Amino acid sequence: MRLSRTCALLAGVSTLLALPAALAAERVQVVTSFSILADMIENVGGEHVEVTALVGPDSDAHVYSPRPADARALAEADLVVFNGLQFEGWIERLIDASDFTGPLVVATDGIESRLAAAENAGHDDHDDHDDHDDHDDHDDHDDHDDHDDHDDGHDHGDIDPHTWQDLGMGELYVANILAGLIEADPDNSAAYQARAERYREEVAAVDSEVRELLGEIPAGTSVITGHDSFGHFARAYGLTFLSPQGLSTEAEPSAANMARLIDVIREENVQALFHENMTSPAMIDQLAEEAGLPIAGTLYADALASEGEASSWLGMMRHNARTLHDALAEPGHDEGGDAHDHEH
Repeated sequence: MRLSRTCALLAGVSTLLALPAALAAERVQVVTSFSILADMIENVGGEHVEVTALVGPDSDAHVYSPRPADARALAEADLVVFNGLQFEGWIERLIDASDFTGPLVVATDGIESRLAAAENAGHDDHDDHDDHDDHDDHDDHDDHDDHDDHDDGHDHGDIDPHTWQDLGMGELYVANILAGLIEADPDNSAAYQARAERYREEVAAVDSEVRELLGEIPAGTSVITGHDSFGHFARAYGLTFLSPQGLSTEAEPSAANMARLIDVIREENVQALFHENMTSPAMIDQLAEEAGLPIAGTLYADALASEGEASSWLGMMRHNARTLHDALAEPGHDEGGDAHDHEH
């Protein structure tokens, strides 16, 4: 009798231990290109998805080199999601190499037409930032023109692919992810739809918070970051972003570009510079030293943080807005800069 009870207990323990593996096997296996998309998918998919990001937190998707294990991960996936707009120059070759045949989601589907409509309408969606048209003209001349020799080799096309930097584009990201999850797992479509609706509400709320914070920064303020990844953020929230590198981090900026940017820093009365979490700080440190300006904090552009507030997309956007506000809002430029200096 005692032996049979022991066997039954052991069988029960084995069943309990097997449950997590069984539950994981029942989840939709989603492979995505980088950490920001992974967070979006987890928010829409919840407990029904198991998400793998090929490029993890604090890592640079621009310079990523896929491994054989990545092709195997795609081959075993139920759903593959990537940003598109040629952000991941390596992803389509990897998909072809993997022989993946399941649903494929380009998270930015529909964004090109949304951007074209905004351009044709004179950016009516951002009436609160009427001064921004001047910023765009300045960016196109001083920043993008300086980087023509970089952009041609990076296959980003004519559109800045960093569209997640505008929370107003979140609706399209969520809609595309939702459609992909429902295609891969129609049995849980109601759960996905409910989570997507809640997530849309959270995105809209954070968008309002970001606009309120950045609305306290003086019009015409220029911001210096490592590479040209904040164009959509600038258009949405009314700032000017300049950088020594172009849309990609692959190529080092020329000495001439660095010299021109130092001139612009002085002409534009730039108050502070910012590191990016997934790029080398060396260029920004050099600019700060030569221009005599503080490093006012770290911004998150193409990757989430490994931990802390910026380890989610919405947390990242809050962090960026607060960091910019603390450094640049009036009064207190100096206090904002000093408050962040100790972190670096």
